[in-house]
Amino acid sequence: MKSRIYAAPWSRQLKLLTLLCSIILLGITLALLLQTPDEAPAVYQLGIWIPVATLVLGALFTVRGYQVEGSQLYVLRLGWRSRLSLTQLETVTVDSSAMDGSIRLFGNGGLFAYLGLFQNKPLGRYRAYATDAARSVVLKLRTRTIVITPDDPETFAHSVAHLATKNG
Repeated sequence: MKSRIYAAPWSRQLKLLTLLCSIILLGITLALLLQTPDEAPAVYQLGIWIPVATLVLGALFTVRGYQVEGSQLYVLRLGWRSRLSLTQLETVTVDSSAMDGSIRLFGNGGLFAYLGLFQNKPLGRYRAYATDAARSVVLKLRTRTIVITPDDPETFAHSVAHLATKNG
């Protein structure tokens, strides 16, 4: 299969959450900087820089897109990519409601992306690398479930569907 890159467009909700969180985090830093005592303790200095570090780390883990190369799915980040093997792929489903009713068990719920371990009734536990839940594609592997949100869910699902047939 030829390599193809799919963009990961942001939903309006993700844009608003990221903006709001960024304003709050930068506001905390600014407020602390403006009120810094002459001899601020180390803990105070930490309080100034932790919100900035949170913002920078969140940006580094953002999902910029997805690349399919053979039986590998790469989640494209800022300057790096995460590799997910699709060799145990059983099904690929486009489901705009896949993330509905989800509870975040561990991860990021809206600062630059929806990342981490989530759970809901229809999917059980799953790992999300998402930016727009309405574009969800559910990849069911033998041992885990992954949700991604490419710009063209139908084309993505069609392009990797033969992996499920080949592996099934």
